[in-house]
Amino acid sequence: MRTRAAVIAAVVGLLVLVGAGAVYAYDRAHAEKIGREVRVGGVDVSDLTAEQARAKLRQVVLEPLSRPVVVRAMGKRYRLTPERAKLGVDVDGSVRDAMALSRAGNVLQRTWRGLRGEPIGADVELAISYSKPAIDRLVKRVSKAVDEPAVDASVDLESGNVTPQAAEKGRRLLATRLRRDLRRRLLDVGTIKTVRARTRVVEPKVTAEQLAKKYPAVLVVDRASFRLTLYKNLEPVKTYGIAVGQVGLETPAGLYHIQNKAVDPAWSVPQSDWAGDLAGTVVPGGVPENPLKARWMGIYDGAGIHGTDADSSIGTAASHGCIRMRIPEVIELYDQVPVNAPVYIS
Repeated sequence: MRTRAAVIAAVVGLLVLVGAGAVYAYDRAHAEKIGREVRVGGVDVSDLTAEQARAKLRQVVLEPLSRPVVVRAMGKRYRLTPERAKLGVDVDGSVRDAMALSRAGNVLQRTWRGLRGEPIGADVELAISYSKPAIDRLVKRVSKAVDEPAVDASVDLESGNVTPQAAEKGRRLLATRLRRDLRRRLLDVGTIKTVRARTRVVEPKVTAEQLAKKYPAVLVVDRASFRLTLYKNLEPVKTYGIAVGQVGLETPAGLYHIQNKAVDPAWSVPQSDWAGDLAGTVVPGGVPENPLKARWMGIYDGAGIHGTDADSSIGTAASHGCIRMRIPEVIELYDQVPVNAPVYIS
């Protein structure tokens, strides 16, 4: 019985040795090859030796990566070359990672995996380096060429121009998206090496409608033609005949605003020679001696717009600096012009 047991033990031992040797031999025979369904940067390197994998990656990866990325923006093209992007590919390191992944586990695990044909099913990241500042510089260059600020609606009242300048929409590069697309195309081993720069519309902060609401009333006085024009929401509504200051007491020119308003205003007579005995006095509103008839709209330093019963003075330079209007017309105008309304006098 002992002899039989010894024989059995010897046979078992021999089988173990033979099996171990076979396992070792199988593992050694496949030690130089990458496992099944292993990719590097999307490139299949299954069952290749390290040298074969390096050669394939150089052919499949390096050639596409050597082409420049072209950005298309507003009919122009901008190039980012691999040299300018300082593009570098660590093919050797990536192959070593793929090989290490294939050799994961002990010898029995590797052999069992190989005999069963079990795939590894992994995609090793291709180690590619590049210059982020180079991408930023190109994005900045494209942005400089593409970006256009929005133009707010405006009106040049300082020059007496009540016609508004229309608002214009602007344009802005989607810089973050372009950086992302550039990076993807730069590192992509595919055939497409073109990126389209995307933009967004920039709306003006002030539209023509908003600007018009800002100016419910504007008065433009033309001293030479003795005309006062009322604009509502920057549109001319009505023109009135007026009288202006005589020589030596001219109505002041420039841009002013309605400072105050009054119905049947009192007249604070200025300390001037032309005022005679009334100089420095206050004449109540509504009396014959008060030349400020019906309504008053103060403009600047005692000058203002008021009614007059001297209709014959309309169309002449007859006042002491004020703007005279016919009484019915100044009453009509008064209710349409708020305090702070602009008054441009040319």
